[in-house]
Amino acid sequence: MSTVLITGATRGIGRATALRLAATGWEVHAGVRRLEEGESLAAEAPAGAIVPLLLDVTNAAHVEALESVLPAHLDAVVNNAGIVLDGPIEAIVPDDLRHQLDVNVVGQVAVTQAVLPRIRESRGRIVFISSVSGRISTPWTGAYNASKFALEGLADALRIELRPWGIKVIIVEPSSTDTDLWRTALEQLDRTEAALSAEHRRLYARHVVGMRRTTKLIQKQAVPVANVVATVEHALTDPRPRARYPVGAVSKIQLAMGAATPTRVMDAALARLTGVPRKP
Repeated sequence: MSTVLITGATRGIGRATALRLAATGWEVHAGVRRLEEGESLAAEAPAGAIVPLLLDVTNAAHVEALESVLPAHLDAVVNNAGIVLDGPIEAIVPDDLRHQLDVNVVGQVAVTQAVLPRIRESRGRIVFISSVSGRISTPWTGAYNASKFALEGLADALRIELRPWGIKVIIVEPSSTDTDLWRTALEQLDRTEAALSAEHRRLYARHVVGMRRTTKLIQKQAVPVANVVATVEHALTDPRPRARYPVGAVSKIQLAMGAATPTRVMDAALARLTGVPRKP
């Protein structure tokens, strides 16, 4: 039986991936921030297929404990845990930005370092759940973009460094996905706007209107989470995995357009798409 550690297994892509792999014969060690949620997850899978473990990727004690709670043999790790910090860069609180990077970047590296001896022994795989946002930056999501750009850079370096041991490092790049994160995106936008100072609300009022319109459009176009899960499963089982797996046609088109479009043209297109005004 193949074994895998999945971080951020409580919700969204992590939860769906854990259930899918458990149903297809994997032993899934599911990292959760609250054990009661892990027990609920395990109850939905075949008996014993999902083993919940307490894992906040920013908690050094939790990461250190992986040495004692994981099995001796581990075939793969899926670094999925992540958060989204939105809002204009001008208004982002530095401590919030640090937390964004701590969860989405530093935490991924810490977990990977902790399990690498096991992965090296099994000649296994390391999967990072990145995003199209790791290669195309958009207004209002700059902090999140920064975290995913950093994650992709780290994964690229790691893939080359680990070649001598036959370890495959793989990046999965979804676009907007039909999970709780996008289903509640308008409510999150409301909270972000409410947290702005009066001056920033005035300065960015038209940006908010544009983001509200864009969010509604993206919600309608979000891909099923099953598409992402299928891609992760393929990345884990493909005999000759690629370095990157964009999820679906939309992701591939977006990435191709981003690579081929001059920066000035791309900036104008993204500004128009997200409702950034030409003038204040």
